[in-house]
Amino acid sequence: MKKLLSLMLVLGLMLSAGSALAETIALKVWGSQEDQVMLQEMVESFKAANPDKEYDISFGVVSEADAKTKYLEDPEAAADVFAFANDHLYELVNADALYEVTINKEEIVNANVASSIEAATKDDILYAYPITADNGYFLYYDKSVISEEQVKSLDGILEACNNAGKKMFMDVSNGWYIASFFLGAGCELGLSEDGKQTCNFNNEDGVKAGEAIKAFTADPAFLTGDDAILTGGFGDTIAAGVSGTWNAAAIKEKLGDNYAAAKLPTFTFGEEQKQMSSFGGFKLMGVNTMTMFPEEAMALAQWLTNEENQLKRFQMRSIGPSNKVVAQNEDVLADKALAALAAQAEFAVSQKEVLGNYWQPAEAFGTTMEAKDYSKDIQTLLDEMVAAITN
Repeated sequence: MKKLLSLMLVLGLMLSAGSALAETIALKVWGSQEDQVMLQEMVESFKAANPDKEYDISFGVVSEADAKTKYLEDPEAAADVFAFANDHLYELVNADALYEVTINKEEIVNANVASSIEAATKDDILYAYPITADNGYFLYYDKSVISEEQVKSLDGILEACNNAGKKMFMDVSNGWYIASFFLGAGCELGLSEDGKQTCNFNNEDGVKAGEAIKAFTADPAFLTGDDAILTGGFGDTIAAGVSGTWNAAAIKEKLGDNYAAAKLPTFTFGEEQKQMSSFGGFKLMGVNTMTMFPEEAMALAQWLTNEENQLKRFQMRSIGPSNKVVAQNEDVLADKALAALAAQAEFAVSQKEVLGNYWQPAEAFGTTMEAKDYSKDIQTLLDEMVAAITN
């Protein structure tokens, strides 16, 4: 009897130990370097809100732009919860990387602006949690150099800059920015029925847009480069620049009382003016299909993107929210950069249907324009670009 009791006790202890181990929920979260401190604070509040469960949550530094590539390298080693840019949604879904949102779906849909939900959806299935609605670009400018009237057109901005011996900055050799001319001209990027990239940037309107880019990059006031050149030059050599909210704090500090922002300007399109368009991007949070804890991973993803934490993102990093309530916060509404982004949103095009093979050919065309290489005409250059994109 004693032996039987001892055996039962040992078995009971083993089952108890096994149960305790099962209750430890191990999850990994990926986020950008700039988000690490913020994410750790959010995770601690998640743990505090769920005291009935034992969590072991680790972090990895992987930006939204790199998450898709990093995931595809080794899905099993990828994070359970990770942030990514919405133009990677289709490729991640096609790779069976994203767990369908099956918990609190209606609550998530109702909490966020419709465009962000659309950006997280494929074939009527919600695959991710919206984080931001600010992954776009607009115009920063020095209002001591450029008037509210001049800032409405690219010609007006360039005239003001030339008169003041200043520069207008735009990274034309980046496909994200250069698309603003083509999209503004009415050209389209899309997907064929078999899921391949379509592009008509080489049609008649595209050629006019290409000629506008050529004229812009040939102007004495034109300047290109990276973010460091943009933020470093404002208030000194630069009076206007195309960028996004991530540079707001640095530019505001440089310009002080002369800090201003607006939607993108119009550009000369043949004999008329066309409004520059933009890519309207969103940052999303996805759950890895290979996670061992799908329900807990979904709960964490929803927590990291909820109203409280979208407000925290704005307060800590001036990141624009997709959450409807946070978007109406008085501090958000008073933010000049976010107001300019909202004004540009009317002319923005979703980048959800932009595949990876678009970027390098578009960059090559922009690089040619920046180098003022006119050995080929615009039609030929665009034909080559489109062929590379669609093949």
